[in-house]
Amino acid sequence: MFTGLVEEKGTVTAVQELGDAVRLTICGPVVTSDAHHGDSIAVNGCCLTVMEQGDGTFAADVMKESLDKTSLGDLEVGDEVNLERATQAGARLGGHIVQGHVDGTGRILDRRPSEHWEIVRIAVPAELAKYLVDKGSVTVDGTSLTVVEVVDGDPSSQDGPWFSVSLIPTTLADTTLGSKAPGDRVNLEVDILAKYVERLLVARTEGDQA
Repeated sequence: MFTGLVEEKGTVTAVQELGDAVRLTICGPVVTSDAHHGDSIAVNGCCLTVMEQGDGTFAADVMKESLDKTSLGDLEVGDEVNLERATQAGARLGGHIVQGHVDGTGRILDRRPSEHWEIVRIAVPAELAKYLVDKGSVTVDGTSLTVVEVVDGDPSSQDGPWFSVSLIPTTLADTTLGSKAPGDRVNLEVDILAKYVERLLVARTEGDQA
């Protein structure tokens, strides 16, 4: 489990094609300071398993399922990524409960800078938009953020659903979200609590109709 508080920006140093998988080698001195084989590290919000580590780098394999559902397949040597180690029992939960299981990808629509923060709008797949609420939590490229606004879109046009988040200077400086441009893909993980509530309500409704 993670909290969505990015510990450092790492850099992709190698991308090795493995047929239906990819092995990424990433430089991240902070997250590798106590890493061991088999540990979990979130890379842009996707939970990966450490296969090799040493000299401030670690290697992790990205399976086809992750390549299909995340933006990790877009990574190239030199790209920066958000990194977070799995949280420890008893540690402060500064963000929210993040599993590292990416639900899908969104796309940056635009950025509106302000004096002390920046508003970013992100297009979201319709099947994920229903889990977002104003002032709720969402994970964008592994970063725990608060939703500012959710717009479901106009079914009669091509304007699909989107949501906005407000990025403070720390987030802009310490995560890759500070350099994302309109059109860039980002990994999204919705709040797991919303999915559990939906599941329970559906089961209850089906039970009442039986």
